[in-house]
Amino acid sequence: MSEINSAVQQMEVLTSKAYELGLEYAPKLALAIVTLLIGLLVIRGLGKILQASMERAKVDPTLIPFISSLTTWILKILLFISVASMIGIATTSFIAVLGAAGLAVGLALQGSLANFAGGVLIMTFKPYKVGDLIESQGHLGVVKEVQIFNTILTSPEHKQVIIPNGAVSNGSIVNYTAEGKIRVDLTIGIAYDADIDKAKSVLMDVLSKHDKVIAEPAPFVGVVELADSSVNLAVRPHCLPEHYWDVFFDVNEEMKKSLDQNSITIPFPQRDVHMINS
Repeated sequence: MSEINSAVQQMEVLTSKAYELGLEYAPKLALAIVTLLIGLLVIRGLGKILQASMERAKVDPTLIPFISSLTTWILKILLFISVASMIGIATTSFIAVLGAAGLAVGLALQGSLANFAGGVLIMTFKPYKVGDLIESQGHLGVVKEVQIFNTILTSPEHKQVIIPNGAVSNGSIVNYTAEGKIRVDLTIGIAYDADIDKAKSVLMDVLSKHDKVIAEPAPFVGVVELADSSVNLAVRPHCLPEHYWDVFFDVNEEMKKSLDQNSITIPFPQRDVHMINS
């Protein structure tokens, strides 16, 4: 019976302590939650205002999402520290714990830190910017956005490609837009008995009439290979990077039509078979 009474007394003491702690910390916890929610909304609004301000100031489009995202994360970290101090966690102790945790997380997330460093390098040296047509890590596409950790491309198939900044900054980058013009490499075969000079003239005429083929550098047509079944001609027009696919598809189509109109054959693969009667 005494044991039951002792247990009841302990429960009463614990309940009383819990009640006292609830009265002491419940208002702080409620205020901290409200502050956190309001703070997140304010940070989101500030992020939009910052982004709009940079757009009005005509800041480099590549920098806008990067700076906006970085600023938002810094404000969120400061907000979390403030909320923790409101609950009663000592800020100095919290920062020390946060630093230790940051070290542990940093060791565990070396790849993410490398991506962040890669993003900083990309922002600093600017090997490409938003709107450039680039090729990196085996992917070809137009740069849609440069974020803190990733670069987002839109491929010619209109697929979204996300490449880690660390891999991009440490790998090769082909920027097709940087020079302001790009060469379209095409190859077309004609029959061995076709007139090469006439075929070159016909193809040059196709290039000269296309409104998106630029005159400088001058387009070029020449024999590139004596293949098994055809004489292959290299067709090399230049255009603006944004017109690449228009020129690629249009010129291919027009070359076929013009060669047909001038009775120049594009041969099928063929084999000569010699029969020996014994």
